[in-house]
Amino acid sequence: MDTTLIQIVSIILLVVGILGTFLPILPGLLLSLAGLLIYKFGTDAPLSMVFIWIFVGLTILSTILNYVIPARTNRKYGGTRWGSVGSVVGTLVGLFLIPVPFGFLIGMFLGVFIGELLHDASDKKKAWNSTKGALIGFLYGTGFNFIVGLAMFLVVLIDMF
Repeated sequence: MDTTLIQIVSIILLVVGILGTFLPILPGLLLSLAGLLIYKFGTDAPLSMVFIWIFVGLTILSTILNYVIPARTNRKYGGTRWGSVGSVVGTLVGLFLIPVPFGFLIGMFLGVFIGELLHDASDKKKAWNSTKGALIGFLYGTGFNFIVGLAMFLVVLIDMF
């Protein structure tokens, strides 16, 4: 296969992977990692295997943190399991039913808030705090994923030139 075509495919995967770090419908870092691997093994790139192993490790760590961070921040801000379940349901509903680019975010926050109100309708402050915890958890996880995806993209881009 032509080296230029392989480079284009890997760059496309890396860019789509970066988009996937904040769009939950795309497996962000997995796509970025696929682009990195295609670049490394599909071309004669002198990219060190150390980079590959570091990014594999960061992708695995990110996958674990994507489950741990929201649960920790939800609990830290007084949230319950109801808010966590509401977050998942709201994300899915928002992704498919709210026709704006970030409908999944609106759905997630509404889901957390409504889930907490279903748990205890009298404590709106707790529901707001749980929603704030969901936002902070989302920002932490997304920020980490974005930085790792961007680093993969930059490593490949620098190696190309």
